[in-house]
Parts: sequence; structure tokens; C-alpha cells
Amino acid sequence: MADTILEARDVVYSYSRKGPKVLDGMCIKIDKGVKTAVLGSNGAGKSTLFSVLNALYKPQSGTVLYKGEPLSYRHKGVIKMRSEVSILFQNPNDMMFKPYVEQDVAYGPENMKLPKDEVDKRVEEALFTVGMEEYRKSPIMKLSYGQRKRVTLAGVLAMRPSVLIMDEPTAGLDPQMAYEVMEIAEQLHSSGVTVVMSSHDTDLVYSWADEIRVLGGGRCVYSGPPEDFYGDRAEVQRAGLMPPSVFSINEALSRSGAFPLEPLPRTRAQLSVKISGKGDAYGRMHVILADPETDVPGLIASSGLKGISTGVCGISARMAAESSGFKADFPYNGPENCVSKCMTGQDSVLICDPAMLGVAESSVRFIEANGYGSIETDVVNPGLSDRGLSRRRTGRVIKAVCPIAAFRIASGRPRVGMRKRFRRVLQRRKPERFATSWLKRVYVLS
Repeated sequence: MADTILEARDVVYSYSRKGPKVLDGMCIKIDKGVKTAVLGSNGAGKSTLFSVLNALYKPQSGTVLYKGEPLSYRHKGVIKMRSEVSILFQNPNDMMFKPYVEQDVAYGPENMKLPKDEVDKRVEEALFTVGMEEYRKSPIMKLSYGQRKRVTLAGVLAMRPSVLIMDEPTAGLDPQMAYEVMEIAEQLHSSGVTVVMSSHDTDLVYSWADEIRVLGGGRCVYSGPPEDFYGDRAEVQRAGLMPPSVFSINEALSRSGAFPLEPLPRTRAQLSVKISGKGDAYGRMHVILADPETDVPGLIASSGLKGISTGVCGISARMAAESSGFKADFPYNGPENCVSKCMTGQDSVLICDPAMLGVAESSVRFIEANGYGSIETDVVNPGLSDRGLSRRRTGRVIKAVCPIAAFRIASGRPRVGMRKRFRRVLQRRKPERFATSWLKRVYVLS
């Protein structure tokens, strides 16, 4: 059972003494490491709740707890808490403090008293992550609403919080950037950040969230898996919401007798494979793990994968593609698009950040676990070159495969240690071939 990292107990808050209670006995828990979406109609209290959880507002009554301890509203306590819990407001203009982009993104890290080199590094990485590196020197007032939203997200990412609260992060963004924001949220979760977000885009939230919290009348009216909530049509209507399209289509087809209600698909690719039934001619998905220094075009050519449809997933993969001038066929929502391509019988290539491998394989696991066939996944780690293993540390087991040896180690060990252990094993087993080629390929096993 996950530990509760943020909690509100019987919280009451109103914006004026005689005004209505926006939060009226709010009780809600946010578990550590759980992707949580907060849903509700306009005026349900989502933004107010987030401000209360971040100590921006002090409730008239009730208690807010962080890591099991009541919040201290003294200056030092608030500063310490906000250094670990960051909030991204719905309106980007509420978070603009400096006239130029790089200055605004650097505002948070500078207030953390970080060295200038570290601040510059964080600013550069954050701006690249949100696709705004070209606007580093631009005035804030010259940016569009969507661009300002990207800048505010970069400012939050530069803080590197342990808890990130995102209020309507995809509102006002084009579809591509909306998918990229969800990808960023997924990668932050993979790195250990607890991510909480509100959104009216139920399709995006349904494919992402582990659990949902539904607000209504200033209270939390539902807490748990999204499938149970959307399965109760009356409850969904009372909350002023609509079920995700994937859920609605699956439910409608099951009622018509096309197939059983379960398994419940979360994404369009999963729904498509359920509709089409068991397939026996799926293509192969080649997943290339990339760090920022990977030569993507050269690696694709040397692997004999040139001319195959490609997708990108994850921050380091995007950095690698950008630095090597590579243009992917699927620049966003890469895993799902690559799986959809494989379902047509064609191969696909996914350039993937190592931390996002689990996301890349989720629909593949859905297909195999529910008896719809099997998509062969060839996961190659290009970090095994002159630099040794990549920087991936996700706790999974790596198996080195080559004509002369196979050896398992835990991926959490330091890179140098892993390289030495591989070398010792290969020298012992086949010393005469060690000098020319000590590893050919690496597969990451699920």
C-alpha cells in the first residue's frame, strides 16, 4: 500500500467570510508514487484545493498534512514545503515574474541559492523539454498563451520537485504539445516524482492516471480507479463529467454483444486490437534506447532499420533526435503510434528514453496478456559502445546477448562496475575474441 504524501482532512475554505464555501469538509489523500488526476466540473474547487495543498491558502478550518505532518504556515516551514511541492497554475500569467524567458525559468532555481552553472544547466534542460529553447532570449510579452504555458512548465521543471501539482496543464495547448506534456508527466513519475493533475480532457487523463479523485460541492465524491467511476453513468452525470471516448466505445460495443466488457482498454491502440480480435501477422517493434549523445540516424542505418516508420518517446530520446537532426514520423504519442503500425503487419522503430521503456511496452503487454496475439519487441541499448552501459537505473534486469556470452546483472549498479564485470566474464570465457568485439547487443527483458 502506497504512503500518503499529501492529505486534506475536513478542510473548509471560502474567499470571503460571507461568501460560499469553495471547499466544504474536503477530505482527500494523494498517495506517493501514484499518478493521480483530480476531476470535477467548473467551480468544483480543483484550483482552490491545489492552492490549499501548496500552502498558498490557509483553510479556515481543517488540517493539511505533508508526509504525515501538519503544514506549518510560518515562513521557514512554507519555504521548505514549497521547495519540494511545486504547482503549475492554469493561467500562465499568474506565474510570470521576469521580463525574459530564461530569467523567468531561472527564477525558482536562483531562489534555491543554486550555483550559476547549475541554474544555467537546469534552464537549458527545462526549455528543451518543453520545446522552447529557441525562445530563450525572447520577451515574455511577445509569446502566445500556449508558449507562456510552456515557459511556466519549464520553470516548474527547473525546480526539480518531489511532488508536482499541475492545474489544467493541457488547456490552451495544441494537440502535439498536450501529448508532450502528458509524456513529461509520465517521465517525471518514472523518475520518482509524485504527479497530481486536473484536466477536462478525460481521454488524456484516462490513458495516464492510476487513480482519480472527483470533486463536487466542495467535497471529494469519489476516490479510486477510473474504471469504477466511469462505469456508474449516474455518478458521472452528477459530477458534470463525460466518460472517455475509449471507455464509451468499449462499453457500447460490449452491450451490442461484439465482445465482453473486460479487459478494459485505456488507449486507442488497445481498443483497436480488442475490436480487431486476435492477430497473427503483427509487425515487430524495434525499441532503441537513447541518451542525449546517441547518433539516431547512424544507429538506425547500422541496425538495418532505415525506411521503417519511427516514433520518439522521452526527454533524452528527443534530445538525441534533435541533436542528430533526425525527424521522426511520429513526433508525439510515439509508443501508441508504433504499436498501431505493428498491428497493420508493418515493423516500427521507437527511439525511447530508457526511463520510459515501461510506457513503451504497456500496450504490447495488454495485447499479450489478454490473448490478442504477440508483438515481438526488440529492445536495443545503444549505450553499450565506448561509453559502456547507458545511464539507465530503473532496477530492471539487463541481459547481455552476444555470440560468446550471456550474463545477468542488476541495472542499478554503477556503469563502470557493470562494464568491468562484463569484461571479466568475456575475458574468462573467450579471451581470443575479446579484443575485437566484447558485446554485440543488449536486450532489456520485461
